[in-house]
Amino acid sequence: MALLNQCPDDILTVQGAAKILKIPADEMHDLLASGHIKHFTIGNSIRIPRTFLEEFLEKQCRVLYNTAIDLTSAAPRSLDLDNCIAQSDFLPFSEGDTEMATKISQPVMVNGTKVWIRANTMQEFTDKIIKLTGGSQSGKHLFADYAWNWYNTYSKPNVETATATTYKRQLTLHFCPAFEGMAVEDITTDDVQRLFNGMTGAKTTKDKARMVLNQIMDAAVEDKLIAQNPVKSRRVKITGKASKATLPYSVEQMRFLVQHIRDIRNPSDRAFLALMVLHPLRLEEVLGLRCEDIDTEDMAIHICRAVTHPTRNQPEIKETKTEASARTIGLSALALPHLSGTSECGYLFGGDKPLSQMQVKRMLGRIKQDTGFNENITPRRFRTTVLTDLYDQTKDIKLTQAAAGHTTPTMTLKHYVKGRETSYQATAAVERAYSA
Repeated sequence: MALLNQCPDDILTVQGAAKILKIPADEMHDLLASGHIKHFTIGNSIRIPRTFLEEFLEKQCRVLYNTAIDLTSAAPRSLDLDNCIAQSDFLPFSEGDTEMATKISQPVMVNGTKVWIRANTMQEFTDKIIKLTGGSQSGKHLFADYAWNWYNTYSKPNVETATATTYKRQLTLHFCPAFEGMAVEDITTDDVQRLFNGMTGAKTTKDKARMVLNQIMDAAVEDKLIAQNPVKSRRVKITGKASKATLPYSVEQMRFLVQHIRDIRNPSDRAFLALMVLHPLRLEEVLGLRCEDIDTEDMAIHICRAVTHPTRNQPEIKETKTEASARTIGLSALALPHLSGTSECGYLFGGDKPLSQMQVKRMLGRIKQDTGFNENITPRRFRTTVLTDLYDQTKDIKLTQAAAGHTTPTMTLKHYVKGRETSYQATAAVERAYSA
């Protein structure tokens, strides 16, 4: 194109491309980030092949001169349209008539009605479109661009990797598809409700998604893009099936596993089951144990860190889930004989590096096979079971809360203490109280 004849290079920098388009460098970055202009990265430097810039300009010309112009596909707000068209080899009319070549006469659809717009320049043409549509198109912000900026600037750098991964999945699978092509300013309560109506899964999953979307739209309110957050409307209803509660193993199942720890062939597997089945520990806490955290002299376990798998396989070492989770609990004498098979230094399971998610999965399969257990070996169920029986035996909620590493007893009672008593036992208790 004639516009690029002044450029002798086949590969352009961001600044070079911005100079050719006569726009600020920051707006050039916006075009690259939104995918309007293709590019590649070498190290930390962005490079734009000349052919990609030509494709972008040709696309803008096609959009602006199309008979049925799509008003939502306007050119970037600071692109000098007159300069681009005047210097390009694309002319709206025949080159044989110089006067006619400077005139533009095209129909556009405004609210379903065809309107003819005549202008002397492309900039004048664009200004008339903006006036007809009742405002500046460039003043609106695509939801996808705004949401990803929120994620990369405010969310990802400040939350746990696992949390950031969940937020990214919600943006990719739910929010961006639901609001594709929509501006933040145009999203209504109806749009939000339709999003949640179309989501499947448990209500808790939808509630978590709502929390993330609420943060994005709150940011839009703070940036004065919208007056109110549509997610906070009282009309928005979140429904869905209830999440399945974590059921404890029966007392008989726990006794079976304790009795069959010695049947496990791998010494490390034996130690793992002994710690899980006899202590109220999270899986990430067991994986984060180092050799120095096991105090056999004082019969104590020091929980100082956690190991998670936010990328679904490779381990990540981090602090405990909460401040209360960093705690010391008693070491069971039943577990002590089985701990000799762990690493002599470093992490109890894995040595220099904690176990990956795949290694943990294989270990759980070996334990099930060696013990002959009739259900899957599920670490989360062990924690729920031990806490249930701890409270059942002591009736001391504060003791149970401390062993669990919870900040409040409410958390312990609501999610972990399931109770062993049956309805018949409850009836018998009432009868004993009232039949004296």
